[in-house]
Amino acid sequence: MAQHGEATGRSYPAGVPCWVDSQQPDVEAAMHFYGGLFGWEFEDTAPSGGTGRYVIATLDGQEVGAITGPGTGVAAWNTYVSVDDADAAVRHLLSVGATLKSAPAHAGSGGVQAVLADPEGAEFRIWQARGRPGAQAVNLPGCWNFSDLRTTDPEAAVAFYTKAFDWQFDNLGFGTMIRRPGYGDHLEATVDPNIRVRQSGDLVPRGFEDAVAWLASAAPGGRPQWHVTFTVADRDRTARDAERLGAVILGQDDTEWTRTVLIRDPGGAVFTASQFTPPSG
Repeated sequence: MAQHGEATGRSYPAGVPCWVDSQQPDVEAAMHFYGGLFGWEFEDTAPSGGTGRYVIATLDGQEVGAITGPGTGVAAWNTYVSVDDADAAVRHLLSVGATLKSAPAHAGSGGVQAVLADPEGAEFRIWQARGRPGAQAVNLPGCWNFSDLRTTDPEAAVAFYTKAFDWQFDNLGFGTMIRRPGYGDHLEATVDPNIRVRQSGDLVPRGFEDAVAWLASAAPGGRPQWHVTFTVADRDRTARDAERLGAVILGQDDTEWTRTVLIRDPGGAVFTASQFTPPSG
């Protein structure tokens, strides 16, 4: 989860969401859409001669996510959680109730990944970093802001992810913040030395420097899933641009802190674009 606009040398401790990608039925069409919407540029990283593609998206030269395909399933945005050892992490996750969808596999020199699902069926991925530690530009317009877990059974989700990644859950009234204790220390020691000073105001929830995600209820009739949000400078302009590029607007929402729009891209993947509008004071 993004906490600051610094975009150089970012790394992710175990248990912290670190990367997002989207499997798409038409990679070129997805590149056209996200390039037009967020200004992303792209670099193919999959070996030549293969049937699939893995295209890294960058903004101002910094990695922000990826598009992969062509896929035969439902297009979606995927969230990856950093681990120190993918094989050991899979063994642990299976022992606390996860289901293995795809065994640990080397992703070139970048790292090792595996695909799992929690007991409710919400799919997530793990990432053992090597050459690619994770998203480098975050929480800036056109970049990943955070992921949230949309669940139909909050108690079960809390029980699983507490054991899975040592996460802690804080009910703030307006939402439930997911924290990985110690993440703030890591940010302070690496890319964000002033994080605690900047977040010392009365309006900032206690422990926010450790925040890595949010827990929310799935939409009525919706399936449990990990949902991805991107930061934008102007919600309304983003909605207009998305429609012009072939997306469908599914809804909008204004809160004390954000103006958001829910978008289904031309391939079918759903995500949120969020403009930060904090209260004064």
